[in-house]
Amino acid sequence: MGHVVRMTATGAFGVTFVFLVDAANLLWISQLGDPRLVAAIGFAYAIQFFSVSSVVGLMIAGTAIVSRRIGEGDRVGARRQAGAAIAISTVIQGGLATLIFLMRHDLVAVAGAEGETARLAARYLGQTVFSLMPMAVALVASGTLRAEGYAAKAMYVTLFSGCVLMVIDPIFILWWGMGLDGAALGLVLFRFTLMGLALYFAALQHDLIARPDWAGAMDTFRPFMVVALPAIATQMATPAGNYFLTIVMARFGDDAVAAWAVVGRLTVLAFGGIFALSAAIGGIFGQNFGAGRYDRLRSTYRDALIFCAAYTLVTWAVLWMATPLVIDAFGLSGQGADVLRAFTSIGTGAFIFVGALFVSNAAFNNLGKPGRSTLLGWAKDGVLSWPAATLLAGSFGATGVIYGQAAAGVIVGTLAAAWGWRYVAHLGPEADIIPPPSRPWPNADRFRRR
Repeated sequence: MGHVVRMTATGAFGVTFVFLVDAANLLWISQLGDPRLVAAIGFAYAIQFFSVSSVVGLMIAGTAIVSRRIGEGDRVGARRQAGAAIAISTVIQGGLATLIFLMRHDLVAVAGAEGETARLAARYLGQTVFSLMPMAVALVASGTLRAEGYAAKAMYVTLFSGCVLMVIDPIFILWWGMGLDGAALGLVLFRFTLMGLALYFAALQHDLIARPDWAGAMDTFRPFMVVALPAIATQMATPAGNYFLTIVMARFGDDAVAAWAVVGRLTVLAFGGIFALSAAIGGIFGQNFGAGRYDRLRSTYRDALIFCAAYTLVTWAVLWMATPLVIDAFGLSGQGADVLRAFTSIGTGAFIFVGALFVSNAAFNNLGKPGRSTLLGWAKDGVLSWPAATLLAGSFGATGVIYGQAAAGVIVGTLAAAWGWRYVAHLGPEADIIPPPSRPWPNADRFRRR
């Protein structure tokens, strides 16, 4: 439990600070007094969430293969695979960003945006989507730091970058009067800062990343994609579910969508510890499997579930008490205020079970069954959330979207916790969970650490 808490706390501090800055970004925009701007960011976020989630899936794959090499004592292989994972991830992310850029107007329209709100959302997307390429470099490099156990350095990456964004956002948005364009420019600069710091710590300071070359990338491609494809498919379930729910919420107008945007920012801010937990324990699972410590796999899984429950209960109480302050700060009223109250009173509690889903997904992704994570993620966000939200919205209005999302999380989270525990409890030395590279990597001795 001590190791789980330490790794999670350092990650959570940095991640939560970034989400705090992101929420402040939305707060600065709301001060301009135009709900269309807040709604535009909400629509853009629902679409760009796909790219962000694919980056997280690539980070998961990089952490999985690198941490296992470290656990086996193969430092040369770990450095080689880290560099190759960064190169592969950047290319994949560039292709996805291009598709979103070309289709941005259609995607915004399908999400339910209309008129000026749709135009603003498409412009914001066009200005920010390609900055997800440097973000891919940053997250894979940060995952390498966590795989080696440098959780504090991974925290510094997000913490220092968040400080940059905290300073420049109000300057661009309010002082210079750039509005939505200022928010976009701040986000782009933030992501480039992330990349610079992550590479400085991982590649220059700790020598954890070898310079990628064609042979190394080809050797790494197969084991990397074996984990990356199902991990991306799993991560895509959440933005798909969010996109579908945004469509349902759009029926109730810009006020409801603006509140939905606030709920999205509040979720990642309040539950940064849960998101950090799922990233932190991936490296713990990978290292201990590589080292043959199956007892630690089971204790890590158990302690992570306990951490999720305790964290959620505390967060639930804080959010419930802070509800009036949040409503006033973002200027929510009518249906928008009702949506926020539904989230802080009902939706937040469901994270006890959603957190259990994240823990089981981390176990499956890093211990050879990533397809199960994909199945569980899509069961929640692709199969249950949308129909449940649509049905309950018919009875409860905009708040029904929150209730439907929570119900899906409770059902799938309970199933995931039990399934993950059963799998981890039966792992043993005979398991072969990640295929080796297709051929030996040439000239490995050139990169051996002194």
